[in-house]
Amino acid sequence: MENISITTSNMSELVGNAFMKCLFKEGEDTTNQVKVEGITRNFCFHPQRLEDQRELVTALLAELPSEFKEGYTFLNLCTDKNGKLWTGQHRICEQLIVMAIGLDLMAYCFPREMWFILPGGVPYVIVK
Repeated sequence: MENISITTSNMSELVGNAFMKCLFKEGEDTTNQVKVEGITRNFCFHPQRLEDQRELVTALLAELPSEFKEGYTFLNLCTDKNGKLWTGQHRICEQLIVMAIGLDLMAYCFPREMWFILPGGVPYVIVK
């Protein structure tokens, strides 16, 4: 990873840019895709470009509240470890989650069938 400083003000942009880099381009061979079940839809990533984002995704996860190391609600993923809002877009939060799951850095705490009983009907996720 280049020497990128992660701040509350640039986290959302970093996530969005990394996510877009991981997607397949039109006409690319998708044989070895990394499939990830997201919250609102499923995603398929280019395996090498996803791996290229590992260091950045790891650094971004380190900016999340420590509660995510034990398992915490998706509803609080939009704040950083200092309690500051880093994004107001749940779409961006989902992008971080699916990249992290694709890299085996994060997981859902409960199967999708149980999400309806959780606050807001959304998953709890854990940083591995």
